[in-house]
Amino acid sequence: MGHVASTAGTETPPSLMENARTEQLLDRRQQLTDGLASLPYDLVLYLERALIHADLAYPDLAAGDAYRALLLTDEVANEEFEYHEQAVEALRMHIGQPISEALAFGDLSNEWIPDMSGDSVHGTEALQDLARLASVRAYQMLALNLLLCGCLQSAATFCERGLAVSPENKDLLGTKAHIDLVARRKLKRDTYEVSDLPDYGLVRREVYPWNTHEQDRYSKEALRALNKDLQSMAPKCAVQVATLPVLLEGASETDGYDIIPTCKQLGVFAQDDIEPGEVVLREYSLMTANNRLKDPVCDACSGDLPSLGGTTEPVGCEECPDTVFCSQFCHDQAQKSYHPAVCDKDVDAIAKDPEASEADETLYLLLLSRALALAAHQEAHPLDVREVRFIWGDFVPTSSNEIDLSPKAGPPPTWTLPFSFKYNIETPLHVLEKMDIDIFATPQYDLWVLNTLYAKFRGTASARKSLLDGRPDVAAVHPYWCLANHDCDPNVTWDWGGRMVLKARETRIVDGRAGGIKRGEEILNHYCDIDLPVQQRREWARGSLGGWCMCQRCRTEAAAEEKAKASNGVSSNGV
Repeated sequence: MGHVASTAGTETPPSLMENARTEQLLDRRQQLTDGLASLPYDLVLYLERALIHADLAYPDLAAGDAYRALLLTDEVANEEFEYHEQAVEALRMHIGQPISEALAFGDLSNEWIPDMSGDSVHGTEALQDLARLASVRAYQMLALNLLLCGCLQSAATFCERGLAVSPENKDLLGTKAHIDLVARRKLKRDTYEVSDLPDYGLVRREVYPWNTHEQDRYSKEALRALNKDLQSMAPKCAVQVATLPVLLEGASETDGYDIIPTCKQLGVFAQDDIEPGEVVLREYSLMTANNRLKDPVCDACSGDLPSLGGTTEPVGCEECPDTVFCSQFCHDQAQKSYHPAVCDKDVDAIAKDPEASEADETLYLLLLSRALALAAHQEAHPLDVREVRFIWGDFVPTSSNEIDLSPKAGPPPTWTLPFSFKYNIETPLHVLEKMDIDIFATPQYDLWVLNTLYAKFRGTASARKSLLDGRPDVAAVHPYWCLANHDCDPNVTWDWGGRMVLKARETRIVDGRAGGIKRGEEILNHYCDIDLPVQQRREWARGSLGGWCMCQRCRTEAAAEEKAKASNGVSSNGV
């Protein structure tokens, strides 16, 4: 009798099934993205892609698509809006077709759905009703996905707006109840105003699976290009591959270990001895921002403007006199690289003179706006712009951001990219509109692109505080300065005043030993206030770099603190 293989116990493992489902979702996402490239005003396609983003555990991207769909429902409803005709034409294509899964969902089955047969379906009433249905679905998606991102205030706002359109909608009422539950837990009280709710959350910080713009930073071609530019800025240095400690999510017992996990990154290394006090790097960058409306700083480099009557005079733009540059050089660089994209476009007042609590966020937004202007004027993809293309955003592998839905799964992953509806979705779209950019027909400005830029900026931007009130009011990204890796015992110090200047330290922080840098040693920069205690330095690193700093100084100081607590009978959790 011949041998027959048994099929018992050969079911597909859950992990393989989940991987196959993820691949199917990614394929469907690409199909919808291709569809939007040819039908950019089709609000139903945006809703369908929002569903896919939600299923892939990207609630921020789902909210971004839902918001664009919501904007298009407004375009359908108002004949005076810019894209009214395009939005109506795209929506009309869905009349006479089976109702989309994105619309026939949950409690929406009880909403009025246009009759898909008969002569009346091509009328204005049917289109408006379908747009209304889509708006309720967009409100559902926005409220739920912003809640999942931690943006409670925006989630509650869209929930209320949706209920104003559909008061008995069970999905919106359920989301509202969940928002209230989370709000009472976070605020530790039962009564509150919507304005009391937190509106900042965390989302995935990664190179998205469909991102084809991230450079192979370790290739010979990339290193050759980087070092060619670096020579004029830091003639005694070269960019090489460096080995760095892996940033951790939080407290760990590894501080006292001799061997810890490491990863590969780019770094800057001395090719010759550098004396204490000697200039290591001098870099000029146009990736700058200031959040003061009438601050006397150069629009290009954010350096101080020369005083009137001095040896040099400020130079204004002929088309928008309120834009002033510190020199003819900066004026010419701006006109060549970015300024025509925003010239006389009424963008000057956006995110200026913010509340103290939003000073940091406005600077990141304004850096994003500068990147968008550079890309628009140069007709380049924002991630391919010279100032950002080689910057690493402290991304983590996509797999470590995925949520395991199996019954035996552990806690969900901790996402690390700060996110808000206002600064990641709403205001960037407002900036693009002010720049006369079609926010629907330009896929290079999708939310995932903006999130990627934000990740790069948060880990690399330097900031300057106002002497008047101590608020951060000027920021910049210097792509070669930030290639020098962070360490809380740096061997360089830096100063930024129109040009970023790195100098070899005269003495080191730890032990006060002599400064200077030997040939072959890595240039160790610092991105935070290194006079802060170790706990505060690590909390800064978690917010900016995505994890706790694991440099030797931090590990040594943290281990010493733990040892002192243990000797006094105090555990690491304070008990």
